[in-house]
Amino acid sequence: MSAKQLYLRGIKDGFPICLGYLSVSFAFGIFAVGCGLSVWQSILVSMTNVTSAGQLAGVPIIAGGLPLIDIVITQLVINLRYSLMSVSLSQKLSPRVKLLQRLAIAFCVTDEIFAVSISQKDELETPYMIGLITTPFWGWTIGTTLGALAGDILPAMIVSALGIALYAMFVAIVIPPAKKSRSVALCCLLAMSMSVAFRFIPLLQKVSSGIAIIICALVSGLLFAAIAPISDEKSGDGSDQTSSGKAVEA
Repeated sequence: MSAKQLYLRGIKDGFPICLGYLSVSFAFGIFAVGCGLSVWQSILVSMTNVTSAGQLAGVPIIAGGLPLIDIVITQLVINLRYSLMSVSLSQKLSPRVKLLQRLAIAFCVTDEIFAVSISQKDELETPYMIGLITTPFWGWTIGTTLGALAGDILPAMIVSALGIALYAMFVAIVIPPAKKSRSVALCCLLAMSMSVAFRFIPLLQKVSSGIAIIICALVSGLLFAAIAPISDEKSGDGSDQTSSGKAVEA
């Protein structure tokens, strides 16, 4: 198969991901402008990160003027899984894929792109991977642009109503795996309870939002990893769970 054919096949495989990213990045654009970022700042965040959870956690830290270390640690914890995905994906890349090409591909490794890539039968060539990441990247960017413009132009009441899409996204992410596993549901409830505690308990309110996110994620995740670990048999089809259980995580 020629390089052009591989690229077009990647474009085709990435188009459904692009459509999914449009709606979620639209909500992010509204959210970012609502937090005080300009339209161009919101777009720049999406173009240089391509990670919904990381961006949603990072924007309030930026807008609040919190210490740089807060956002560094927060992004490290939230996005660490992408490093593991990239290591796994590197084993499937063709030896013809050079270092700079691997770095470009790694920049856009998301849950959905990883799931589609790892499911391919043949070795992954550069043209296919570039095509696969092209449409999701521009879907994420265009969606953010439209959302940021809407948040900057529309009346505050309408923007507030559209902002509910953000919470719908988190519901779509959490509910499917929580319905399949009571441990996942309890882990989510623990993280939510801790987040509420940091919001309303006077002593805990002194902890910055970035550090609070890190504590909630680490404590709930590590606790349930210890008391309710996922067996190898259950994790064997993890790529399917990634693609279906997570609505959007760029």
